Amino acid sequence: QVQLVESGGGLVQAGGSLRLSCAASGSIFSIVAMGWYRQAPGKQRELVAHITSGASTNYADSVKGRFTISRDNAKNTVYLQMNTLKPEDTAVYYCNLEILTRGGGRPSYWGQGTQVTVSS
Repeated sequence: QVQLVESGGGLVQAGGSLRLSCAASGSIFSIVAMGWYRQAPGKQRELVAHITSGASTNYADSVKGRFTISRDNAKNTVYLQMNTLKPEDTAVYYCNLEILTRGGGRPSYWGQGTQVTVSS
C-alpha cells in the first residue's frame, strides 16, 4: 500500500507565498512521476505542475513563472513553491504519485488534498 501525506496549505493574502509538501511512503518500487493538481469549487481538477523521475517539469500556463515544483528523491517527497499567489489560485491542491511496481504495473495514487485560499 502507498500513502501520500500533504502539508503546507493555508490562507494567504494575494501576492504572498506558500510551500506545499507531499511525502510518499509504502510499497514503492520506483517513482515514475509526481505532480500537483488543483480543484476549485465548481471546476474540474486540473494539472498545476508535474515532475518526472528524470526531473523534467511541466506547468500549467496559469502558474508558469510563479510556481516551482521540485523533488527530494531520498525522501520520496515533492514540493510546490507558490509565489505571487492570486485569488484565482484558491483551490484544493492534490498530490499525485505514479509508480512502477515490481510486476510492471504503473498505478497512480492521490493525496487527501490541502486547501489553499488566497484573499484579495
